[in-house]
Amino acid sequence: MSLPPNAPSKPSLKASPVVELRQYTLKPGRRETLIGIFDGHLIEGQEAADMTIIGQFRDVDRPDMFVWLRGFDGMVARKNALTAFYGGPVWAAYRDAANATMISSNDVLLLKPAWLGAGFDLSNSQRAALPGHETPSRYNRLSDIVVIKIHHLRPGAEADFASRFEPDAIPVLAALGARPLAAFVTEHAKNSFPRLPVRSGENVFISVTTFNSADAHARHEAALASSPEWQAFEREAQSCLARSTETLRLSPTSQSLLGR
Repeated sequence: MSLPPNAPSKPSLKASPVVELRQYTLKPGRRETLIGIFDGHLIEGQEAADMTIIGQFRDVDRPDMFVWLRGFDGMVARKNALTAFYGGPVWAAYRDAANATMISSNDVLLLKPAWLGAGFDLSNSQRAALPGHETPSRYNRLSDIVVIKIHHLRPGAEADFASRFEPDAIPVLAALGARPLAAFVTEHAKNSFPRLPVRSGENVFISVTTFNSADAHARHEAALASSPEWQAFEREAQSCLARSTETLRLSPTSQSLLGR
């Protein structure tokens, strides 16, 4: 999967075989403070430790949620990168200020690409220059939007769901206005950095798409609801599902690689 073709070039960024989806619950009114710390100070230090900070977002529907994605070259590489960063000077300098904005940072899903080539293609992506000041007025009904859908599956159903999603769902999503970016399933390997908990016992399939605006996404969802092809996919896939699908509507910050 790939980013939109007009994104500027940065060939060194590659798909990550291990990805974390992190959802942070923040203290009321503190999201902009955390974004300022994260975008201004924490990206460079993490990437210097061999992580890829894929995207960071304001949750459109939950004003006190900060959502982000980061990638690693594998589970051993994850352990080494996290050890280096969380034991290093950048986190030591900013951890107190960052942690002071948070209620919880333990909602973390550990993921891997759902099939060969299903990870993020960041080869044509780079961050914008840091602005002097970013305000939340940037994200509104006319802004770009990234949509993450978390499909909760029965144990062992990831491969079956993925085998249906790739040929049956992606063409319909694209035909009805979505730009598919990536698809993931749960990485069931043991957490290689126990200091940072991840949600255990999860069986999920995650799709990531992007739209030009929240209105474009709403039109897309309406089109899906009336699409015979999509209804057929949902009927076929129903046996894989354990409970209702979650939808995250996300507005990228100025320093997010996704949705720019």
